[in-house]
Amino acid sequence: MAQQDKLKNKRVAILATDGFEQSELLEPRKALDEAGAKTEIISIKAGKIKGWDKKDWGQEVAVDKTIDSVHAEDYDALVLPGGVMNPDKLRRNPDVLKFVVAFFDAGKPVGAICHGPWTLIDAGVARGRKVTSYESIQSDLKNAGAFWVDEEVVVDQGLVTSRKPADLPAFNKKLIEEIGEGIHQGQREKVHG
Repeated sequence: MAQQDKLKNKRVAILATDGFEQSELLEPRKALDEAGAKTEIISIKAGKIKGWDKKDWGQEVAVDKTIDSVHAEDYDALVLPGGVMNPDKLRRNPDVLKFVVAFFDAGKPVGAICHGPWTLIDAGVARGRKVTSYESIQSDLKNAGAFWVDEEVVVDQGLVTSRKPADLPAFNKKLIEEIGEGIHQGQREKVHG
């Protein structure tokens, strides 16, 4: 199967707001688009959101839809880019948390990189999961009941996590693979088990 057809007819929500780590949104989006997926930027505000590019503000990205106007059943997968500010704002929004939980309830693939797993903690879906993240939030994940490891990419029943921008090639590859596989029954079982 050609790379551009791997994810044909798959819809992927990329959930972010101001302060997302620029490479952690743009590179997965490009990889998913090239694999044939239709990606949409979902945010807590309309218009544009501004990225963080290593040590300073980066480029703006247009928001396709706001969190109050979307439903998880309209998507095949979810991506949570990192950055420090981005997930710290997202994890305090009740609509964001409901949206994230709905992907886990449905067994749909979810990718979270760097500080992105913070949102998983507040959504209550980290417990019992094998994950990785930016090392500074490993205690947060462990305290939430996750099994944290220091690896470039970790896959646990459709949940794909990575540590930092240098891990993006491995993250993108596994994300495409998991989305291509579709529903992961074990994803549901870990939430309701």
